[in-house]
Amino acid sequence: MKFKHTLDKILEIVLVGIMAIMVINVLWQVGSRFILQSPSSFTDELARYLLIWLSILGASYVTGKRMHLSIDLLAQKVSVERRKSLNTLIYSIVALFAFLAMVVGGANLVYIVSSLGQTSPALEIPLSTVYIVLPIGGAIIIYYSILNILHPVKEEDSSISETVE
Repeated sequence: MKFKHTLDKILEIVLVGIMAIMVINVLWQVGSRFILQSPSSFTDELARYLLIWLSILGASYVTGKRMHLSIDLLAQKVSVERRKSLNTLIYSIVALFAFLAMVVGGANLVYIVSSLGQTSPALEIPLSTVYIVLPIGGAIIIYYSILNILHPVKEEDSSISETVE
């Protein structure tokens, strides 16, 4: 569990850093367009790529924190014993999807884009740098899903029926 705690902290720092860069980038974009009357050429592309990283790593982080969006109607209808089996099934499907779509598919995408030598138009960075987050995020989601299967939330710790007012 020490590795999980370390990974959580790293993801928190990276996500906050990406968000801070995005805010500065978008502020520069707005300022250069409306105040300087000379729109910056790279800010739109940078914001798009940062959003990809933020989304994938954010999804990984919330999987580890068990804060991901879920519809828990079925979980509320089954017994506590079945709920554990249901969670095992759900996290297994999540891990399978992360493996097939993100790790395998993402690694193939990174390989193809890298072998073709594709670069982004404005920033001129390799697109493999942008897409490498897919297999990384997928691997993190698989890790957290396995932990969530091996260490299920105890019923008294669960917040299944929290409502937002």
